[in-house]
Amino acid sequence: MVIKVGSSSLARPDGGIEVASLRRTVAQVAAARDLGYRPILVSSGAVAAGLPALGLNRRPTDLPGLQAAAAVGQGLLMQHYADAFSKHDLVVGQVLLTRDVLANRTQYLHAREAMSRLLGLGVVPIVNENDTVTVDELRFGDNDRLAALVCHLVEAGMLVILTDTTGLFSEDPRENGSAEPRGAVRHNDEILDKLDNASSRGQFGSGSVATKIAAARMAAWSGVPTVIGQASDEYAVTRSLKGEEIGTWIEPRESGLSARKLWIAFGVPSRGELLVDDGAARAIIDQGRSLLPVGVTAVTGDFEPGEAVVVHDSQNRPIAKGLVGMGHAETSAAMGKHSSETGGAVIHRDDLVVLA
Repeated sequence: MVIKVGSSSLARPDGGIEVASLRRTVAQVAAARDLGYRPILVSSGAVAAGLPALGLNRRPTDLPGLQAAAAVGQGLLMQHYADAFSKHDLVVGQVLLTRDVLANRTQYLHAREAMSRLLGLGVVPIVNENDTVTVDELRFGDNDRLAALVCHLVEAGMLVILTDTTGLFSEDPRENGSAEPRGAVRHNDEILDKLDNASSRGQFGSGSVATKIAAARMAAWSGVPTVIGQASDEYAVTRSLKGEEIGTWIEPRESGLSARKLWIAFGVPSRGELLVDDGAARAIIDQGRSLLPVGVTAVTGDFEPGEAVVVHDSQNRPIAKGLVGMGHAETSAAMGKHSSETGGAVIHRDDLVVLA
């Protein structure tokens, strides 16, 4: 299982790590081990941990400043975790990931093997984004999504996101005291769309609700349920593992994608977009067919063969993502033509993930 905890649940207001909160999280991870699970902890907090050591009382706003704080703080954060886990007779291992590592299929598989070996040795992997070297275009965006990607990577059975609220509500409870908690929803329920849109418009402040919904929906594609619970509840993880009602349970898809198609859908960044006609959209969605050049009506992006693109229908709605068999120039020249004239499919169905 994957347990994710954010900076807001670990950091002190003036910077640095709230050790009591960190130890409470560690106790929950250790309790999951005692129940027979092999937990992976995805933890934010490196930047916050580095602030006091650098004489700073607020988070830097520039990229080099954030990288410097992360470089100092990551080691301090791991020291806190190593000390806390040692009291439960557990060894931890640091795993720092970047988007370009998971975008490369070979490196993706190496990361999966390394994580599997750590778990096999009884180690608790602690995963974070490598903020010291990551630039904006290579970022995952947030550790909620990173946790969902780790679920795909290790074929986890559950994702638990620990945060500073008791779960999801029908509205922002800070603005509406009568907002109703949502105990259980399906990954495609309209209420999640409503909450996502409200968060994107800033009605939930930081937008953290949107990232948690995105993470839960990403996990749902591999059949992984997500629980969003309160980090200050020291029994949140164990109660969720025992099937008790805690926070918000997000029910996943009944059947998950294969490991390779999960990598295509979420591990590889898109390098372009293809617009297709209604016939091609129906063939992809309803019949599981390959995308042929005759159905392509527009091409954008500068992509090469083997790179990922998103496929949109005639209404510009994203319906699929896949690895192209031809580059931008070749696809542009082939669109609208029969495949016998162009040498094959633009995206073979084995390399195509239907998202509609």
